[in-house]
Amino acid sequence: MRAVVQRVSEASVRVAGEVVGAIEGPGLAVLVGVTHDDTPAKAAQLARKLWSLRLFEGEVGEPGTEQSCSDFGGPLLVISQFTLYGDARKGRRPTWSAAAPGPVAEPLVEVVVAELRGLGAKVETGRFGADMKVALVNDGPFTVVLEI
Repeated sequence: MRAVVQRVSEASVRVAGEVVGAIEGPGLAVLVGVTHDDTPAKAAQLARKLWSLRLFEGEVGEPGTEQSCSDFGGPLLVISQFTLYGDARKGRRPTWSAAAPGPVAEPLVEVVVAELRGLGAKVETGRFGADMKVALVNDGPFTVVLEI
């Protein structure tokens, strides 16, 4: 699994003009891509990593006080993104062959969300397979790519 994680002060996703998921920060906007050999165990591992990843400043001027969403109840907006497995190394048109098909990917993204919620996270989502419009304010800017 691959995730692009952005520390945000706010984020939302719209489908056909309707807000289907939104968070007020500080929190994380997470784009999740699934490949063919991903498993529910990997999805659960990604969720635990997202919940405990120390990307937020703690007390100003106090070194070593970085915090994770789990430390302060930071919300997460999780959005499926098959294009994270796009490959544009050859030619000008990306291929998507490394991305898992919807029937494989959707349940695994749902495992990430369910596991996060089980850990106590407030999680909002996009709508799998929909034409989504994502808006966010990247705090920093701060972006990390995770591979599980």
